[in-house]
Amino acid sequence: MRFSVYQVSRKGGRPKNEDRMGYCYTRHSGLFALADGMGGHPEGEVASQLALQTLSAMFQRDAKPTLKDPLRFLHDAILAGHHALLRYATDRGLLDTPRSTIVACVLQGQAAYWAHCGDSRLYLVRGEKLVARTRDHSYTELQDAMTSAGASASVVPNPHQFNRNVLFTCLGSPGKPVVDTAGPLLLQPGDKVMLCSDGLWSSVSDAMITDVLHERPISDAVPELAERALRKAGARSDNVTVLAVDWEGTEDADTTAAVSTRALGDEVFASTIQASLAAGEAPVEMDEAEIDRSIREINEAIRRASEKPQKRP
Repeated sequence: MRFSVYQVSRKGGRPKNEDRMGYCYTRHSGLFALADGMGGHPEGEVASQLALQTLSAMFQRDAKPTLKDPLRFLHDAILAGHHALLRYATDRGLLDTPRSTIVACVLQGQAAYWAHCGDSRLYLVRGEKLVARTRDHSYTELQDAMTSAGASASVVPNPHQFNRNVLFTCLGSPGKPVVDTAGPLLLQPGDKVMLCSDGLWSSVSDAMITDVLHERPISDAVPELAERALRKAGARSDNVTVLAVDWEGTEDADTTAAVSTRALGDEVFASTIQASLAAGEAPVEMDEAEIDRSIREINEAIRRASEKPQKRP
């Protein structure tokens, strides 16, 4: 498995960044995930971090070195993240539970599988075409979907009173979250998968996202899209977080963003997702330098592992 990956997160006009992103992989399977802690509820940065940590821990446990059922894994791991948030709130006696959206994608074999809850999105771009895009769990998107399907009656009372931020499901909610899954979708070399928080897509259109991903390598496209979103939203910009993957792409193999897992042993697991938090410890915000350093450390570990003589069965 070979891919290139590039990720950016910007605080925007918010006092802190509650978005989290990361990826982990074995020799034959990769997990890419992004979570957006929800405002109006306590400790959004904890919610997004716990959701990613749960995904990463379950991936490390189950990918040996592949997942038996990627869609089942995604569904169960996202629900496990939800229950982790409920336990976190109960253990600390919080009156309200930290909440988060999440979107995650597994690349395994020659296929992509993905799942989401909330309004963090996945885009899959092939050449000039937008092949797939998740549908937000928002009242406005639900109404749009029903209208497109020809429903004559409104499924949302007074739909115009809702703005794009009103979701009907998320992790940490009182009821069981809605988790939508999709795949497998067979990949072609050069396909680009992008995960993003609503701080990006609320300011940058689907058409622009598709065009920029088509026209530029992800190392240029990702920061360009983030900057366009920040400029358009201005001082009131939400956090903008983007993670993109170029599958078997043409990115320069010498860059830290290029990853090849072919030399990995079957028991090797690598991750850019922070390990579990100690009691009372605040999540660490990773800047670009820290992300790059993490990727370099992973690639160095891969190089060392590939140089070790492999035991024959």
